[in-house]
Amino acid sequence: MEGGYAAGAAHADESGRLKPAFRRVLLKLSGQALAGEGNLAIDPGRTQELARHIALVQRSGAELAVVVGGGNVFRGMAAASRGMDRATADYIGMIATVQNARSAGRP
Repeated sequence: MEGGYAAGAAHADESGRLKPAFRRVLLKLSGQALAGEGNLAIDPGRTQELARHIALVQRSGAELAVVVGGGNVFRGMAAASRGMDRATADYIGMIATVQNARSAGRP
């Protein structure tokens, strides 16, 4: 990514201001993206870095929706394969997704 944008995701207008290539963007982040390189489930530095990039896209004028997975906190399929009830494992995974969404949504 150059300047916080994936290649082709934005272009400069006549005044040099970045304009989004798309009016609406759905960004799906893996829960692992919040973990960074450490052993933390949610790395505050990595979360802030992602938030800065997301804010840059939003300020460009794009309507932005963000979906954050929960795999950094809990892996439902892994738990189900070890004998946990599949529905229970999925519910716990949904809670992990909510935890990440709250983490990513805080300034």
